[in-house]
Amino acid sequence: MAIDDLKANGMMSHLLTSLEAGEDIGHYGRLVFAMVARHFVDDATLVDLLIQDPACDEAQAHALVEQVKGRDYSPPRREKVLQFQARQDFPICPHPDDPDACNVYKDLRFPESVYAHIGEYREQKAHAASEEADSAGAP
Repeated sequence: MAIDDLKANGMMSHLLTSLEAGEDIGHYGRLVFAMVARHFVDDATLVDLLIQDPACDEAQAHALVEQVKGRDYSPPRREKVLQFQARQDFPICPHPDDPDACNVYKDLRFPESVYAHIGEYREQKAHAASEEADSAGAP
């Protein structure tokens, strides 16, 4: 998997182009980029891409990559990208009115471990909601 694979998604292509142009894609833009790109490029390449952002030095880029890996963040869903975008000026999602835009799961193929992690998270969330509903209805 490589940078060319990332370009299959409009949002990731937009972020890559912006980074290559030396634009500040914002904290959440860098976070989204790292959450997705880490599955396609090695850590050194990811750092090299992130430091093209003038607001991100090498130490910050390394810290972000370690944070994303250490917490094993899954690539964000479209809804989360739009929430992040609302917190900064740079448009992470270049076409937010298009319901298919910024859905990385539509255009990119991630390692099976990503899909398994998402499935486990959803199961845990459903189980917790069920227990909460049971305890709320208990006398």
